[in-house]
Amino acid sequence: MSRAGHQGSDSAAGAALPPGLIDDAIGWAVRMDFNAPSAATRQAFEAWLRASAAHAQAWERVQSLQDVFRRMPAQLALDTLQSPHVQRAPAGPRRRQALRLLSLAGITGGAGWLVHEHTPWQRVLADTSTAVGEQRTLQLADGSVVVLNTDTAASTDLGGAVRRIVLHRGEILVTTGPDPHAPSRRPFWVQTPFGSLQALGTRFVVRLDGRRARISVQEGAVAMHPPGRGAETVARPGESWWLAPQGSTRAPSQGFAPDGWADGVLAGRNMRLADMLAELSRHRRGRIVCDERVADLRLSGSFQLRDSDQALRFLAQTQPVRVTALTPWWVTVGPAAPG
Repeated sequence: MSRAGHQGSDSAAGAALPPGLIDDAIGWAVRMDFNAPSAATRQAFEAWLRASAAHAQAWERVQSLQDVFRRMPAQLALDTLQSPHVQRAPAGPRRRQALRLLSLAGITGGAGWLVHEHTPWQRVLADTSTAVGEQRTLQLADGSVVVLNTDTAASTDLGGAVRRIVLHRGEILVTTGPDPHAPSRRPFWVQTPFGSLQALGTRFVVRLDGRRARISVQEGAVAMHPPGRGAETVARPGESWWLAPQGSTRAPSQGFAPDGWADGVLAGRNMRLADMLAELSRHRRGRIVCDERVADLRLSGSFQLRDSDQALRFLAQTQPVRVTALTPWWVTVGPAAPG
């Protein structure tokens, strides 16, 4: 990694820099230190660095902050991110910088998994992302179509000999394209934190779920490659698999169509109420908590993901359950009152 090519005076080193410039430097740090930068990215970074002494100064400050975060215990870094002064600025540069610096810290082990689970820092590494309750469709230059589900972050790279999507967070539906502008059809890969997938002319869903990824194939086939020396496994149409660092295993049916969300619906037969509510909760801000006494209740039907309140009202009217909204962001579903 290149360091700044300009050295300012002592007074300049302590001078205030525009927040936007610091934010630019953090963005470069994400691309240069966290990812594997291409030659074009490195060239663009060097050009940005040489353009101004202020750019070099901003870069040095960000690098020094990275050193501080790397030495910080994981739980302390998490507490810093969740501190009130950061949380009060959801759209401002302070929160963006905190999220980016935390991702740059490379926290692993201990409370590192808490950071992955509870903070959406993956979005700063992504080309595109969606908020909770939002979906987005990408028409890629090779003819492929990628649909991002709620709370998802992904990057695409179609510039080399291999077509690649990196799923940082959430869930995607991929329909591979014919790659008409390449001399020969290039391999299509999806990279997750838990292994890689090669699409074999196909339509499939990839969802990050805890410490593994769920792969559901609708058409064609998908070859799953766990990290290290794990054996390759091929998933066929109608199958769902777990991909984890330890290998690939068959995943049980969820009771609803794995790709139904792309049409805005949660549709299935004989679904567990707890599973249905967990899926519905992913598409709204806040939480839906299912009481264990009704968790195994079975139901069938089609529910609109874009109107979860309507789905909850329908449940209260048709099932032996009671829906209680403690706040707009905390809803409980329990047994209906007797009588």
